[in-house]
Formats: sequence, structure tokens, C-alpha cells
Amino acid sequence: MSDRKPETDSKKPIIILGIESSCDETSAAVTKDCNVLANLIADQKIHELYGGVVPELASRAHQKNIVPVVDQALKESGIKKEELSAIAFTRGPGLIGSLLVGASFAKATALALKIPLIEVNHMQAHVLAHFIRNKDAKVPSPKFPFLCLTVSGGHTQIVLVKDFLDMEVIGETIDDAAGEAFDKAAKILGLPYPGGPLIDKYAQTGNPLSFKFAEPNIPELNFSFSGLKTSILYFVRDKMKEDNNFVEKNLNDLCASIQHTIIKILIDKLTIASKQLNIKEIAIAGGVSANSGLRNALIEKGKKLGWKTFIPSFEYCTDNAAMIAIAGYYKYLKGEFVGQDIGATARYKI
Repeated sequence: MSDRKPETDSKKPIIILGIESSCDETSAAVTKDCNVLANLIADQKIHELYGGVVPELASRAHQKNIVPVVDQALKESGIKKEELSAIAFTRGPGLIGSLLVGASFAKATALALKIPLIEVNHMQAHVLAHFIRNKDAKVPSPKFPFLCLTVSGGHTQIVLVKDFLDMEVIGETIDDAAGEAFDKAAKILGLPYPGGPLIDKYAQTGNPLSFKFAEPNIPELNFSFSGLKTSILYFVRDKMKEDNNFVEKNLNDLCASIQHTIIKILIDKLTIASKQLNIKEIAIAGGVSANSGLRNALIEKGKKLGWKTFIPSFEYCTDNAAMIAIAGYYKYLKGEFVGQDIGATARYKI
């Protein structure tokens, strides 16, 4: 990264165009300092036909969506491209084809406008979503140091956040992510993709203690969800042999029990981390942080243990460019710019 400091007027706002294209959503956002002026997301519904994200289709959709999404974000924000201070983009982790579309667009635009280019770690940006400011609401932000449980379709991590750009992963999944466990469990139950939100929906009217599934005993602060998925698969298979309509008859209770198990695994590890480090500022982030069961469980656990809990707004839980722009803002303040030789990377650790 460049050591060059930004040439800024202390009274002049820092306006960032954020670009997010790590998976199957094309997003563009414009921020002025920490305030979001626009945050647009183009979904790719085509993946529902295939029961999961198809990388090649995702990258083609990004190519189609990125120009109109950026154009609409600028119009909605009331910002002209000549007013931009810098462009921030997701470098990784994610699907390499999708990342390349966003990276190429960001590099070309920054070069044409002669403004700084900022690369952003997608998972780091999820954590920094807690510092997004919206003109319609003032949401409190956690104080450093704090712990953030980042949970998505591809990642499950406990992050020790020491400062805006100083983070350490102290626990992570050794195999599958929590979001993947939700989606795979939904597929086993015959629910369409994306299944995670549907499990959350049906779980709200089910009994979370109806059925018991395996809870892997993984050392330290790490997670594992592959054994849980296998446990669900074998359980449903055996019950279906006894009654072909078992899932249909017990769908709500099955969803509630699956969700309860996944959330218990997450909260138990987070509790251990909090006690070990004596930190009571606790946050969640990532797509699975939109799950109502997880949000409620965090609040309840926080009340029992005296935590200060922080949950991002729904619009900033899933992949979005506002979080990329906010991460870009803090990097801009430090002058952490990159050159045109920067490339996307599918794997990118915090």
C-alpha cells in the first residue's frame, strides 16, 4: 500500500464511491465522510433456478449491472463524479470472476478521474458497517476494543477489533460457514434457495427444542458445521423412511431446532471469547446477522452477561457497497491507496 497521505482540506468532506461485487449482488454507494448518501444493490434472481450461486452467471450479471447501478447511486446521492475524493472497491475475498468486474471498473474510473484508488477487505468492511451513519437514524457504535462475530455464507469468524483498521481473527470455522449450514439444511428440507431466510421464517412458529442435532466440540474459539449438516441429513433421511410426510408435518419445529443449534454454537463460542478477553462490547455482522433468531439470542445473552450489544441495520447486514465506502473512508484518512497494478483475490484474510 502507498504511504502517501491524502491531500485534503480539513473542512472539505471526503466523498467515496464504493463498489461491491464479491458474490451475486452488484452494489454501489456514495458516502460523505461517514454518512451514506446512496446505497444501491442489484440482486441476481437467476441463481434461484440452480439452488445456489453459479460463478460464471454471477460475473456476467455484474458486467451488465455495474454501470447502471453506479450511475443511479451518483444520481440519488446528488454527487457529480468530479466531486468524488476516491473510489473504494472489494478486492476480496469472494468469487474471482465477480471481484474482477468490480475491481476493473473501479480501477478504470479512478484512472479516468485521476483520484485515489482504495482496496477493501470484504470481511473487514462487514465489521466497519457498525460505523455507517444514516441521515434518518443515529445508531450507536461499539467502542474499541470490541468483539465482532462475522457470519455469512462463506465465513464464520470471531474478530477482535482494536481499531478501525486493526483487527485480528481469534476464531473461525475449520470447514463450512454458518450461512452455508443454514442453506444446506434448508435444501435437505426441500426449501428453495436461498434457504437461510426461510428457515428463520418457519422457525418463528416452531419449537426449538423439538429435535436435537450434533454440536461439534471444536478446540479453542474455532467452529465446525460439517458434522451438524451430516447430523441433519441422516436424521431427516431416517425419519422420512418412517413417514414420507415427516418434513411437511414438522417443518416449523425442524427449522426452529436447526436454527437453535446453529445459534447456540455461535453464541457459546462468542461467550467464551468475551470471558477470556474480558470484553463486553459485542457486535455481529455479515449476512447471517440479519437472522432474527441470532439477533434475539445476542440481545438476551447480552442482558444476562452485561454486554453492550451492537447489531447493524438489516440493510447493512448483507453484502452492500456502503460498508465498502466506509472502510474506504478510514483508509483514505490514513492515505492507504493502491496503484493500477492491484488485482482481485478470491482469498483475502483480515
